[in-house]
Amino acid sequence: MAEIRQTERTTVRRLAKRGVYERELIHAILDQGFVCHVGFVVDGKPFVIPTIHVRVAERLYLHGSPASRMLNCLAQGIEACVTVTLIDGLVLARSAFHHSMNYRSAVIFGTATVVDDSGEKLRVLHSLTEHLIKGRWQDTRIPTPAELKGTMVVSLPIDEASAKVRTGPPLDDEEDYSLPFWAGVVPLAMTPSAPIHDPRLRPGIEPPSYAANYPGPGTASLEID
Repeated sequence: MAEIRQTERTTVRRLAKRGVYERELIHAILDQGFVCHVGFVVDGKPFVIPTIHVRVAERLYLHGSPASRMLNCLAQGIEACVTVTLIDGLVLARSAFHHSMNYRSAVIFGTATVVDDSGEKLRVLHSLTEHLIKGRWQDTRIPTPAELKGTMVVSLPIDEASAKVRTGPPLDDEEDYSLPFWAGVVPLAMTPSAPIHDPRLRPGIEPPSYAANYPGPGTASLEID
């Protein structure tokens, strides 16, 4: 399995055995996550902004208003750190000290570039919509030229990245395994509920199958044709 080359910034030091540098796993974390956090520094002041994202091949795309400070700062070439975290379970140990979580997280460092071409921008927005819920793009009005002009898109290469993963049961001190307390893992997962109609929905329009039977965020790679 192909690995991303480790750098000073991506090497996991705290609990290094949880560090993973496999490109496929990093991609899967990015694909399953809906929200990333973008960290950057402006005039010596740190900012961390949550936003939605999409991975297309070896690049991560962000979008928003051209008035966005985050996007404008990234467009100027400042370095960014983007993180995505998935929580898989609560790890309940016998001691309070050893309580933890099972998780998968990915961190990407790099410098973004602006997507100026309107055709590529439209394809990115298509990929973003399909990332959120596959099949939706065909049931929407595509963005107008004015809407495309009013949307800023930047991309970040996925070539300086790493993941950190915890799985399995709690790890107690040996002498604590005889304590009379329950210990184990409470699995967590994001599960969809039944779709809720827009109050202004025209009568007779039912939820499409991809909404009524939404399986949750996918892990398939998206490609720009």
